[in-house]
Amino acid sequence: MPVNDSKLRILYVIPTLDQSGAEKQLALLASGLPTRQFQSEVIALNRGGYYEQILQDSQIPFQSLGKRLRIDPVTHFRLKQQISRFQPDIVHSWLFAANTHCRLLKKRSSTWKSVVAERCVDSWKASWQKFCDRRLISHTDAMVVNSQSVARFYRELGVPESLIHVINNGIANINSGLDSTETTRSAVRDQWGIPQDAFVVLSVGRLAPQKRLNTLLWAMHMLSLAEKNVYAVFAGEGPDRAELLELVKKYEITDRVLFTGHVNDAGPILKVADAFWLGSSFEGQSNSLMEAMAAGLPVAVSDIPANLELVEHEQTGLVAAMGDSASFASAIRRLIREPEFAAQLGNTAAQKMADEYSIDQMISKHVELYQRITGNSES
Repeated sequence: MPVNDSKLRILYVIPTLDQSGAEKQLALLASGLPTRQFQSEVIALNRGGYYEQILQDSQIPFQSLGKRLRIDPVTHFRLKQQISRFQPDIVHSWLFAANTHCRLLKKRSSTWKSVVAERCVDSWKASWQKFCDRRLISHTDAMVVNSQSVARFYRELGVPESLIHVINNGIANINSGLDSTETTRSAVRDQWGIPQDAFVVLSVGRLAPQKRLNTLLWAMHMLSLAEKNVYAVFAGEGPDRAELLELVKKYEITDRVLFTGHVNDAGPILKVADAFWLGSSFEGQSNSLMEAMAAGLPVAVSDIPANLELVEHEQTGLVAAMGDSASFASAIRRLIREPEFAAQLGNTAAQKMADEYSIDQMISKHVELYQRITGNSES
């Protein structure tokens, strides 16, 4: 039962707490809510994960329901019990499985409000999943999306404009400058066998088809023919790893490309790099891109709507045509050949992140939404 009935009670529900973008934003939000106004708990349908630690450090109750099946009535019943126990004012669910389970449990007699979080342009969804989303609109009190492109996707799916609220991701202010981290930079480059004077372009994310890493590898091949001291580092794991390693051999760039595998903290790697690139075919709002910008790295990104919300060409980064390896290669060559311009792009991008995408703004906008939909202007 609630400890303090004067506080708004928020129950967060998500499939896992694995190390990914939505999970990170949930952990930052739950741990950052003003405790004077809010009491929160977190439930993972499947399992916990990396971001459990943030919740533990903030003394936020967490439990996993052990979901194993795609359609799992046992988990559904357990979630119903937890909602009944906690008596939340708001159930804020994240991602398709949690959004579906929670909204199916919301009845006309329910006293709690249903907030769903959608984090990506979910073009992968099958017709039955889109049918569920449409069918459950009437069980939704608010939908939080992290970019205008995601908002557009769900408007086209049939979600009313009045339900959609765009709240940008929150990114820590990590723009401490590369010059103050030369020890880390030097040590990691030695560890990786990369020359200290090399130009390193970084990619952080899943090795998955949507990231179009094959585009970046061919761009790296072209760069290797024109620039003698450029290297590419790919941090992350995913289903395309074996195929990408074969491409590295085929393009004869084995000595210029490094796959690090999964990394828990991208901060040190960002400090090793000179530029960042992202060639995705779709995104919601890329945390890795935002972190690179916050670190002051010049970026080159594909011209998809989600990236264009963050990167203005020649102002906060460079924009390349999606799937166009030559365009990406040209962008990186320009950053190599024009270091003052590259530094200007990085500085402007870092300032944009600090001004518009702070963790504080993300939390405060959620607070405003929670108060509005519950009729609590002050809790």
